[in-house]
Order: sequence, then structure tokens, then C-alpha cells
Amino acid sequence: MSDTPAFSPARRQVLRAGAGLTVGFVMAGLAKPASALMSGHLQPGDAAAAAADGAPPFAPNAFIRIERDGRVRLVMPMVEMGQGIYTGSCMLLADELGVELSQISVQHSPPSDQLYGMKLLRGQITGGSTSTRASYADLREAGAVARTRLIQAAARRWRVKEDECRTEQGRVLHAASGRSLGFGELAVAAGQLPDPKTVKLKPAGELRLIGRPMARVDAADKVSGKTQFGLDVRLPGMRVAVVQACPTLGGKLLSVNDQAARRLPGVVDVLRLADAVAVVGEHFWAAKRGLEALEIRWEAGPNAGYSTEQLRADLARSQASGKGVVGKEQGRRPAGGTLVQADYHQPMLAHATMEPPNATVHVHEGRCEIWTGTQVPMRAVESAARLLGLPVAQVTLHNQYLGGGFGRRLEYDMVDQAVLLARQVRYPLKLVWTREEDLRHDIVRPPYHDVISAVVDEQGWPLWLGDRICSPTVLGRWRPAAIRADGWDRDAGESVVDTPYGLPNFRVEWVRHDLPPGLVVGWWRGVGALHNLFVVEGFLDELAQRAKQDPVAYRRRLLQKNDRTRALLDLAAERMGWGEQLPARVGRGVAVGEPFGSRICAMLEVEVTPQGEVRLRKAVVVVDCGIPVNPGSIEAQIQGGLLFGLSAALFSEVTLKNGQIQQSNFNDYRVLRLDETPTVEVHVMKSEAAPGGVGELATAVAAPALVNAIHAATGVRLRRLPIDRKALIASPALLKQVAQGADDKEQA
Repeated sequence: MSDTPAFSPARRQVLRAGAGLTVGFVMAGLAKPASALMSGHLQPGDAAAAAADGAPPFAPNAFIRIERDGRVRLVMPMVEMGQGIYTGSCMLLADELGVELSQISVQHSPPSDQLYGMKLLRGQITGGSTSTRASYADLREAGAVARTRLIQAAARRWRVKEDECRTEQGRVLHAASGRSLGFGELAVAAGQLPDPKTVKLKPAGELRLIGRPMARVDAADKVSGKTQFGLDVRLPGMRVAVVQACPTLGGKLLSVNDQAARRLPGVVDVLRLADAVAVVGEHFWAAKRGLEALEIRWEAGPNAGYSTEQLRADLARSQASGKGVVGKEQGRRPAGGTLVQADYHQPMLAHATMEPPNATVHVHEGRCEIWTGTQVPMRAVESAARLLGLPVAQVTLHNQYLGGGFGRRLEYDMVDQAVLLARQVRYPLKLVWTREEDLRHDIVRPPYHDVISAVVDEQGWPLWLGDRICSPTVLGRWRPAAIRADGWDRDAGESVVDTPYGLPNFRVEWVRHDLPPGLVVGWWRGVGALHNLFVVEGFLDELAQRAKQDPVAYRRRLLQKNDRTRALLDLAAERMGWGEQLPARVGRGVAVGEPFGSRICAMLEVEVTPQGEVRLRKAVVVVDCGIPVNPGSIEAQIQGGLLFGLSAALFSEVTLKNGQIQQSNFNDYRVLRLDETPTVEVHVMKSEAAPGGVGELATAVAAPALVNAIHAATGVRLRRLPIDRKALIASPALLKQVAQGADDKEQA
């Protein structure tokens, strides 16, 4: 990485203003008022939560628990799914509280919108690259509240002024007298003090953790295997269920012959749902073998003849003739100039998390207990309560570490299914989806069809830009109240209605195209920005080519009033060596964006073989995410997000035949392998701005940087994903020349 980013705290008002930045998926118009969401100060439900959490003597807010022996526990409001948020949250709290990371133990928070619901999303939701920017002020405030009360307790005992004391390594120190007291010694007294109305955050000079690369607090346990994911849950008397839903999306179960399955060793039971069947075993292998032995008859349902070809045709018709909703319009399309237009297409995508969907449920004595890893704890609890006809208070969810999320665990269908199965038995039941079940019944990323246009002047500079987007809506299903009154889906237009370029006139509209019942779309890492940056940044390269301009120089001019983002472009070009002479069929591409309240520029160097294979050689990514809490996690997220996006652009597509998803595992839903990944050089810009999102940042710019690099290498413009290798095959003459060269080398 470049030099360690400096940290300079902004004023609290600026930090609060940062919460108004664009969200990865917009949660506007929600019912819960901000006052009922998490805060660094005491909340009405804090006392009950602390009592349920072992009644520690000092629980100044929902996040901090200090025991009599000085142990410090931090209750994490977000879930950890590999993005490093537990470490970042610990850093914020620890710096303000005055403890070392090694002195902290972390625990998952219980479901509670009131205590752990973030203001940005109006709920206890981890997603949309919002965790740091939504909780930054609250978590620092929580640490400051606890520190203030501990210092007050010590100052009263010593009869000294509070401003003569400080906290360090879990102790309150009084420098003038050399006295100190551990947090445990002060816990009872601090717990009896009132919540301070105001607190002061530490100035930059006193911060020891924020802004410095720190090892992850959960890394050691993950390496040793101690960390418990949802798939690792073990309970006394537990049985394991493996499920198969109707292969045709939207279909139903007709009948099951389970005689052969029940004869197999270890098979305990066969359970049925309206659209699925599960075999229960003493262990996973017995259940899986039992499932394979079933004779199942399905009713295919209304999607029996539905295919990807029909989906594309229907989407194209809606694109051409559907009624659009204008999301944003600035100025007017000029009468003069030249019109340039292109169609861009993107497929459905699966999440393919490392840990397949799973949930363990025990329904007993009028209660329900759930063990799973979910990005939406309260939604999962509320849904389980509805299915069982129980009060929400009778449902307990024990959240676990998540083996990947990417938006998949913003859904709770696996929990619902486990609840419906578990209520049929008396023992704890762990439901496990196989990889095949996961891919064939994923809640997929929507398909998109864009027609993007520009009116350019004689030199090729845009006078007007227009984008007509056609897609299903995730927001309309997931949070209907967030759809604007006129029908506009703000997720569909993210990163195009707020493009960083100085475009004088533009118009963005969206046509809603609903898929048949049973075909459900959901959030996918990068959400609206992922779709729109591929279109806008690819088309911008087309305009640069038409104007006979270098793509970087073209963007620099359009960013002339945007110094902050232009600085990223300039540094990336310098580090990549943009403009250097390259070998034949090697090219470099660039993509710029401002999604998730951050700014990013990615440059990619690729080689395209005469046979059409794309080899990733090098990537340079420069990011400005505001105040960087943990630069080490930022670098990891940028690297991982870029490779995740490149995998999707190179290989990934969910296709349908006879209403069934055709992909089943990593053999036909490929991801980049280790020997296929490029070196990824990450630079984090110094910034004093409010924190932005990072987790999905690089995913959103991966595809446009890739197709722009491929065009530079081959002259072939790709407007459909995943990339078409057949379109990249060199001319027959060149292929013959390459083959002849290989023969000559072999003979030599």
C-alpha cells in the first residue's frame, strides 16, 4: 500500500452529515424513527439487554460490557462475514474507551432494531457497504460515554478533577499522583453514575488505533478452526436435514416414495413441504444418501417452459416499449450534435458463498430457537414468529459468523424453510443446503438491459447523456416503501444519476420488468452501482474512442471540476504507467466511480490470446473512502472485491431452461483460480471526509475496467456479460501464424 493514511477526526456534525451519503441499497421511507435506533448513549431497552447478557456491573450502552475482573466485551451491532467489520468496530470503540484490541472479547449482538439498528438503513441490517459510515459516530460516542463515566468514578474516589485523568490499557490514570485503577475496580461505581448528556471525542493526537493497519481480532480463531459458523453448530440430540426443492422455480411437490431411503442406515425421517422434501439423518452423509434414494414426483408449475432466451426477449420488449419512470433529468437534449447509442446487457448472477445456506432450529415448549448466520436478524426472527404463530418475544436467534454474504444472507428463506421443517419434529434440526441446492435455488441478481445514448459535439464531447434502464426490482420486493411515489427505484439508477462527471445535460429513466412468479431477484455485491458503472464507464470509453481521445485524458477533462476524484485518476495512471508502449494484444482499461459514499479508480492490464483467452496481468486501484479506520482491511476488501467482480465478468451467468437454473456447482459457475489472478496494487488516499463504504467498492468497477482493457488489446467492444471469448478470437491468418510459431518452437 501507499503511505499509511493519516487520520484527522472531523467534527461530530460532519460525521452525522456523512450518514446522508448515497446508500448501496436505499432504505428510504421506513416506519421506524431514528430515535428508536442505536445510539452511543443509554437507550430504553439497554437495561433489559444487559440483564439478559449476564448483568455486568458496567453496561453504559448497548455495545460495552465491563465485568468486575476488568474483562471488556464489545457487542457488535453488525455481522461479520469476512469484511473485517468486527475489527473496525473494535478499533473505534477501543480507541475512545482506552483499551488494547487484545483486551477485548467480541460477541454477536442479539436481534434488536432498537439497540442495534443503524440510522442509514433504519434497522439491524448489514449490507450496502454501510457498516462503518453508518456506525462511525455512534461507536466512537459509545466508547467516549464509557470512558467519561469510568473517569468520573475514579476522579470522585481520588477527589481530583476529571480533566486530570485519562484512560489507557484498561485503566484510569492520574498522572500527577501516579495512581491508577483498573476498569474492573471502577465498574460498579461507574455503573451507578448517570449517562452524560454530552461527551468529547478524543483528538487525533490521542488516537492510537484508528487509521493504522491492524490485524483482525478474529483471525487467530479462524485459522485454528475455533470460530463457529452457522454450519458448525452442534446441539445435544440434534439431527441433520438435507433438502431438495422443486427443480422448476415456482413448482410444487406431488408425491414421494421414501421406502428405500428409510431403510438406509442413519436415516431418521422424511419431511415434506409444499414445494420441497427433506431427509433427516443422524449426520449429513446419511441424510444426503437418503435424499438421493427418494423417488420424487414434481408439479413443474407455470415456469415449465421458461428459458433464458424468453427472459431476454421479454426484457428487450419492455426496454423498447415499456413505460419508463424518470429518475433524474438535468437540462434538455440539444437539437444539434451527433447522437451515439449502444445497448448493454447483463445477466442474472448467483452469490455462491463459501458457506452454503443453513440454519439450526429447535421448536419446543411454545418457543423457537434459531442458530444461523444472517445479515438481517430481526427480519429472520419476525418471519419465524409469523410462520409459527408465536409472539416475537418467544423466538430467540443466536447469530453466528457468516461464511460469506454478498447479499445472499439479506434473505432468510433458508431460515423459513428450517422453521417449517423443525416444527414437524421434537429435536433440534440442522438444515443444510448442498452447493447444488444453493445455486439452483439462489435469489439471483437481476438481469439488465440498458440503452445508453449521448449527443456529442464536433470534437466528440458529450452535450447530453441519456440512459434507459430496464430490469426487475429488488427494492420493490425487499422494501416496497422505499420505491418513490412515482414508481422510481433509486437502486436501479445509482451511480448514473449521480455520475462524477461534469455533464451539462442528462436524463435517466427506468422501466420496471417483473419476472414470472417463482423467479425471485435479490441484492448482489455491488447492487445498483455494479450494473450502472459497467454501462456508463464502458460507454464513456466508446465516446473517447470516437473522439480519438485517450480514455484517461477524456475522463480528466470531464472531471475538471471534481478535484477529489480526478486525483485518484491521476495517481492510478502514474502507478500503472499509463501510456507506455505495450506488446501486441495487451491493453489497459480504466473505470472511475463514486459509489457507496466513496470514490474509486481501477486500472487493469490484460492480455488476450489469439484463441480468445483473457489473462489478467496487473491491477492498480486507488480509493478515497474518507477517514480510513483500518487500512489493512481496506486493502483486503479492495483486492477481494475486485477479484469477485472480475470473476463475475469473465465467467458468471445464471441461465434457465424449462424453468430450472442450469448451473449447479463451481464446475459450471466458475470463479477465478489462484493462478489466474493478477497482482493488485492498492492505494488509499489521505482524507478527512466522513467515512464511506468499502466492501462493494471495487466489485462495482471491475467489469468496466476489464472490458475497456479488452477493447484496448483487441479493438473488440463487448457490451454483454460475461465476456464472449469467441468474439475475441484473432483472425485466421494470425491463428495460423501463432500455430506455425508453436510448431517451429517444438521442433527446435
